[in-house]
Amino acid sequence: MSEQSLKDKTVKGVGWSAIDNVAQKGIAFLVSIVLARLISPDEFGLVGIIAIFTSICETLIEGGFVTALIRKKDATEEDYNTVFILNLGMSLFLYLVIFFCAPLIAAFFERDELVALVRVASLGMVVSAFALVQQAHLTKRIDFKTQTRITLSASLVSGAVGIVMAFLDCGVWSLVAQQLSKYLLRTVRLWLFNRWKPSWSFSKKSAKELFGFGWKIMLSGVINSIWGDLYQVIVARFYSPATLGQYTRAKTFSGLFSSNLTSVVQRVTYPALSGIQDDRLGLIRAYRRIIKTTMFVTAICMFFLGAVSEPMTYCLIGPKWGEAAMYLPLICVAGSLYPLHAINLNMLSVQGRSDLFLGLEIIKKVLFIGPLMVGAFVGIMPMLWVNVGVGFINFFLNSYFSGKLLGYSSWMQLRDVAPSYGLAFLVAVSVWFLKYIPISYWFVFPLQIVVGGAVFFTVCRLTKMREYDDAKRIVVPFVQKIVKIKNMVLSK
Repeated sequence: MSEQSLKDKTVKGVGWSAIDNVAQKGIAFLVSIVLARLISPDEFGLVGIIAIFTSICETLIEGGFVTALIRKKDATEEDYNTVFILNLGMSLFLYLVIFFCAPLIAAFFERDELVALVRVASLGMVVSAFALVQQAHLTKRIDFKTQTRITLSASLVSGAVGIVMAFLDCGVWSLVAQQLSKYLLRTVRLWLFNRWKPSWSFSKKSAKELFGFGWKIMLSGVINSIWGDLYQVIVARFYSPATLGQYTRAKTFSGLFSSNLTSVVQRVTYPALSGIQDDRLGLIRAYRRIIKTTMFVTAICMFFLGAVSEPMTYCLIGPKWGEAAMYLPLICVAGSLYPLHAINLNMLSVQGRSDLFLGLEIIKKVLFIGPLMVGAFVGIMPMLWVNVGVGFINFFLNSYFSGKLLGYSSWMQLRDVAPSYGLAFLVAVSVWFLKYIPISYWFVFPLQIVVGGAVFFTVCRLTKMREYDDAKRIVVPFVQKIVKIKNMVLSK
């Protein structure tokens, strides 16, 4: 594939993957706003407890095999079949483990209703295991257009299921039904659209080869999931499910930009950069361009979100979620670094250095013990402050090794993203103090949006930031297509 062809395909992939994330996460976010007005923080907290265990299991189910499959240039049908059998077998095994451990989970968090909730909600990871290889096929081809069509319909239908059940006063089961219906619809449509069928042939040689690379990615993912979920464990165990609901609601708001953009960057750049892994100069150019454009969008969105946290939370989900508004600014500052972490770690994977990937994850998780201890014995807000500091340390760890391999150091990366962070800070400051105007938040929030947008566009045009032009070239054409895609999917 030529460099220009790869560039065109990657740009299209970024756009379609962004729309896919809007469908999967954006629609779910809008649905959650409705559900947050109908369901209590305590019930959201119960679902957050379940996610602690299912997220770890999902990482084990994937096992690094899908990542290795996407990276392998000459993947065969035997490889695909082997990975499919491994994914499915692991999902069934882990479901049985969770099923029998459900009473212990309920006893630990002192909530008896968790027994039934855990057993039913965990079925989703078995259903999604059927879709992993189907998705790998599409991702390897950088075909995010098809994935977008699938995700959009699944997100809309599952969101409707959750809202209807919430209106019928089904409580926490509304959230469980929403998740399960999304997994089921997405899996069924992936099989219909991709039309790959397993032949149930298993190869020990293929498994060994893929596992040789993938196990380090898997272990890194498990460590990452465990440490990420430990924040939820600390909040749920030392405080309450209601407080966990507030914390996860703030994380959900921040994830609208940070985790979505991180997911887009990882999904698109990994197969794209894997295709030019032997072209060092091309890899450096692509790597630098991706960092500058991605962090421009991320920094602006995250700092603005943190600055409008109180009026936004009040208007969208009501005053009962005021505690979440306090957590959100610090979560946003730390979250603004997530895509940068992901890009640097992706570069290690692209270059086959999964050993460094694993080693970095272990070191970083040791550092995260600090915030966890602060959260357990001091408080949630001090924990979030310490987490911001640890996030910056992690950036230097991630960027040191990838930068050393490519000749693109941590300081060079900071220099490239500094203008974006400067603009983000300026936008945030311009809207932060507006909340102190003695008028209703229903007027303050729209005013913040108008003022923030005016400052952003004015500065971008005056300074003629190249990152702004790059982001606009990617975003604008695909935003214009969202309505058309929605109509196309719903008509099928």
